[in-house]
Amino acid sequence: MNSFLIFIILIFTVVIDYYLLGTDRKRWGWMKNWSTRNKVIFFSGFIAVSSLIYLGLSYKYF
Repeated sequence: MNSFLIFIILIFTVVIDYYLLGTDRKRWGWMKNWSTRNKVIFFSGFIAVSSLIYLGLSYKYF
């Protein structure tokens, strides 16, 4: 249950940062010319890598 909660918090944080905090494109401006497909691939990869790192670091506690 705890790892699922961390996964949800990670996704929620990235979505909030992209849509609410990065509205003036200062943080995410380097992606403004990307297609929607490339943005989805980037964020999916980011979430997958972040999850693998988290699971790898917490493996001994499972």
